[in-house]
Amino acid sequence: MKLRELTTIKEMLSQIDTIRFLYPNLSEEKYESFLSEMVPHNYTQIAVFEEENCIGITGCWSATKLWTGKYLEIDNFVVHPEYRSKGIGKMLTDYVEKKAIELNCSSIVLDAFTGNFAAHRFYYNQGYAPRGFHFVKILDEKKMTV
Repeated sequence: MKLRELTTIKEMLSQIDTIRFLYPNLSEEKYESFLSEMVPHNYTQIAVFEEENCIGITGCWSATKLWTGKYLEIDNFVVHPEYRSKGIGKMLTDYVEKKAIELNCSSIVLDAFTGNFAAHRFYYNQGYAPRGFHFVKILDEKKMTV
């Protein structure tokens, strides 16, 4: 297995099938539109490949907040269902942690949906813990992917 960082929209678009395990109804047009807004703000993706097949992927971006200083955020973390519980997720979080250290970040943050207990267990096992609540007020559900 090989791990590779994806930095261009073209590279990211080519892995849409893996992203669709998380967002099954995501169109290529919507994905490209979102990526066009995200990439200029430090968004990259890290992907795990078995031969030429992407079996795990996560997005991440760095930013700065007053309470934490510089941080790295994990976004859109997905492992192909046939490869779950085989260390792919750990490969991704280990890489993200190394990247955060290289970027001199104080922390790594992420959101996990409240009902996604498998993700909660995984992140707890990787040393993550809840620090607060991420409140959401939906203004137009039709614009959302989930």
